[in-house]
Amino acid sequence: MSANPSISYLHDEVDDSDKKCLWVFAYGSLCWKPGIKYKKSVKGHISGYSRKFWQGNTTHRGTDENPGRVATLIEESEGSVHGIAFAISEETAIPYLNKRECEMGGYVTRFAKFHSDKGQSFQVLLYIATSANPHWMGDASVSEIAGQIVDCKGQSGHNVEYLIRLADFTRQHFPLYDDRHLFSLEKEVLKELKARNIYVSNLMGTGEGCVTFIKKDTANPSGSRDGQPARFESFQHAAKIPGKTLRCLNL
Repeated sequence: MSANPSISYLHDEVDDSDKKCLWVFAYGSLCWKPGIKYKKSVKGHISGYSRKFWQGNTTHRGTDENPGRVATLIEESEGSVHGIAFAISEETAIPYLNKRECEMGGYVTRFAKFHSDKGQSFQVLLYIATSANPHWMGDASVSEIAGQIVDCKGQSGHNVEYLIRLADFTRQHFPLYDDRHLFSLEKEVLKELKARNIYVSNLMGTGEGCVTFIKKDTANPSGSRDGQPARFESFQHAAKIPGKTLRCLNL
């Protein structure tokens, strides 16, 4: 796979045949690095949850000695979380996600109702961490979490990259959605990096395996304009800023 992010088109409509697919909701690294083949990708949100960096990670973004901080979902009656729903298109996807999220990440699975930006709704599979798993780190102040993120890296890259790519993705695709926890962490991390004289770009990795999602223009299927390729935001924008619980499914 190329070191540069590949482009994938977002879809507006979900037809009846699509609703028969297994859909997975992405709210963390799956938003920009899904690692699976999918039939469709649709923007939207789920309700009753908020996104928090309360889950520890000792494989992808940290180590056993120095765990990183990654996102999970916390039940909150008035909360909502925006992300992408993927319609799974091959049988290898679930075993891959189970290993990535459950075996290595400490997550379990639940189902929730997803609401697309176009007003359609259907069930999605969630990967979610709870306080019962050994990697759980729980609540802490923004400054404490930010400091841990700045200090950590794992086999998939620096913990800062995880945060910045997720914040940039959310800002790009949901400009009216104010995820206060996510954006306050981003601000504090950038502040800490500046204090340490560390450039964000040095922590962002190569982009290998990353996907950039754009909305397909039906009048201009190539996505280009005046002969130029489609433009999209990158992490450089951020650098300018001061249910019932189930075991992992084997489907």
